[in-house]
Amino acid sequence: MRRLLVLRPEPGASATVAKAREQGLDAVAVPLFEIEAIEWEAPEAGSFDGLLLTSANAVRHAGERLKDYRGLEAYAVGEATADAAREAGFGIASTGDSGVDRLLGSIDSELKLLHLCGEDRRQPEGARQQITAVPVYRSKVVASPDLGATQGAVALIHSPRAARRFAELVENRGSIAIAAISDAAGQAAGEGWEKVETASDPTDAALLALAARLCNKPAL
Repeated sequence: MRRLLVLRPEPGASATVAKAREQGLDAVAVPLFEIEAIEWEAPEAGSFDGLLLTSANAVRHAGERLKDYRGLEAYAVGEATADAAREAGFGIASTGDSGVDRLLGSIDSELKLLHLCGEDRRQPEGARQQITAVPVYRSKVVASPDLGATQGAVALIHSPRAARRFAELVENRGSIAIAAISDAAGQAAGEGWEKVETASDPTDAALLALAARLCNKPAL
């Protein structure tokens, strides 16, 4: 079985490793970034109909000012994000399990949403809602992550930025397979890898299913 490198920041990395090991995979966490809170200005809550949350990191790092928005219902991407919002005292209006674009396509187009997000974010495609993005955290590069033995491994890629960073760190790519959460993440990895495959849906479950298939195939 091939080794699985989980490159996302903590605490998501450890959560993904635990799920992977439950499936019998030889998974290790090698975060390429660290999450840290940043200063942010809190817009008036009354200007919005709801709170858009695309990462649990926004809930974890928004700080005390997050309480100002508890009167708003949250629209969350992924169960982990929804769970974090519930723990912070928010009601959940809708949870999307296939990315922010599908979530926004399934809700009222007239909504005014406050998107608490990270500095590095992707603009939703074709969003009809009025969305105000306010970064509350950043992903800081880990200068020298201990990747260990990468030859023959499968790398789990959760974002285009992680793909680009991994490509910077690895010179000998020919025996490494990339399991990417989206087409954009896969394309950002560049060329020269043994293979680059994309999950059937932009979810952890689909990404781990792809990883399991790749890990159980011998390296070329």
